[in-house]
Amino acid sequence: MARGLSRRAVIAALPLSGLVGAAHAAAPGLSLWGKFVQGGYAVGRTTPRAMIDVDGQMLTTASANGWFVIGFDRDAPPASKLTVTTPDGSAIDERTIAPGDFDIQRIDGLPPEQVTPTDPALLERITAENVRKVAGFASQADLEGFRDGFILPVVGARRSARFGGQRILNGEPKRPHYGVDLAAPVGAPVRAPAGGVIAFAETGLHYEGGLVLVDHGQGLVTAYLHLSKILAPTGTYVKQGQLIAQTGKEGRATGPHLCWRMKWRGRNLDPSLLVGAGPFQA
Repeated sequence: MARGLSRRAVIAALPLSGLVGAAHAAAPGLSLWGKFVQGGYAVGRTTPRAMIDVDGQMLTTASANGWFVIGFDRDAPPASKLTVTTPDGSAIDERTIAPGDFDIQRIDGLPPEQVTPTDPALLERITAENVRKVAGFASQADLEGFRDGFILPVVGARRSARFGGQRILNGEPKRPHYGVDLAAPVGAPVRAPAGGVIAFAETGLHYEGGLVLVDHGQGLVTAYLHLSKILAPTGTYVKQGQLIAQTGKEGRATGPHLCWRMKWRGRNLDPSLLVGAGPFQA
């Protein structure tokens, strides 16, 4: 039986039909919307500044308006437990996480140093770039840009690769592809899919070429790879639809396209699952 937030409560799992569906919280003060699948997400509202524990880790805090976002990794286990804690008590939401549908992506003809670099100077450069990128992905702005819902960052682009596919580069198995590839000519406009702040903006990276990271709030960070030009420097606050960059073929790329990625607290998410979702309202 459902009880108030002064007692622990369990919220029944939602059906997975449709991209977004509002949960009927069994406990007052907690509502949840989302896609409960590997690479998916959940947007919730609860008591302002409530602590949000995901699978036994306190990972985020609700905003001043009570909004929060969480993510389910590409390799998430088949169940997830969300605990919302306030000074008055807690509520628990337990979900089944559906398996993702991932393919195998083979890419040949890449320069060897783009697949398995060996030059010591290059390895030192890659290490230094990774340090800067990790700092960008660690951004946790106190924003609610994720509430906008998302639009595609490139209009009219062809989706040339889906999220999560196992990558085989020059015949060598590598990490899964954690992005959605959008094929577009060099110089096509890249626009912010939702409001946020630029957490990283740099050109000339070995793997990514031009790279921009946008924090949409609470560490939900989208990445834009292989850019030919960056139009919004680090620290810029951007609105949904604002021009931030131009597409290119820099770094490890066989042709002009945008690789669009999303992370939340180190978890790799499918950004396309948020396209058309929202705006989220109480």
